[in-house]
Amino acid sequence: MVSRLSNEKPIVYETKEHVHPERPSSLEHLKVLTKDSVEVDDDKSYVRVTFTPTMKLCGMTTLIGLCVRVKLMRNLPGRYKVDIRVAPGSHATEAAVNKQLNDKERVSAALENPYIVEIVDECLSHHLNVA
Repeated sequence: MVSRLSNEKPIVYETKEHVHPERPSSLEHLKVLTKDSVEVDDDKSYVRVTFTPTMKLCGMTTLIGLCVRVKLMRNLPGRYKVDIRVAPGSHATEAAVNKQLNDKERVSAALENPYIVEIVDECLSHHLNVA
């Protein structure tokens, strides 16, 4: 049987929490997101998150970025400007993904789709736990 996973054996990094190696429980365990990848300037009401997909052709990159944006939208005061970026050189379509994730109209259009909102909600309920 051929697996549908595009990255069957991702590198899992040690964190403070115990994690089962075959079942990473967060984006932190995959080093997609880390505390160091989040910049906050409270005086300027600005947040930048730079994340690193696990592979250059990761098909989940835009969804990961959208989940990060929605998580911040739901938890930060409205005065914050949020900038979501793919780490330089980490994805084949980095410029296009960055443009899409920071275009208010594209984000709004995506969040009008009930199917996408359902996926984002599912991701946020389980998998976006950066310790």
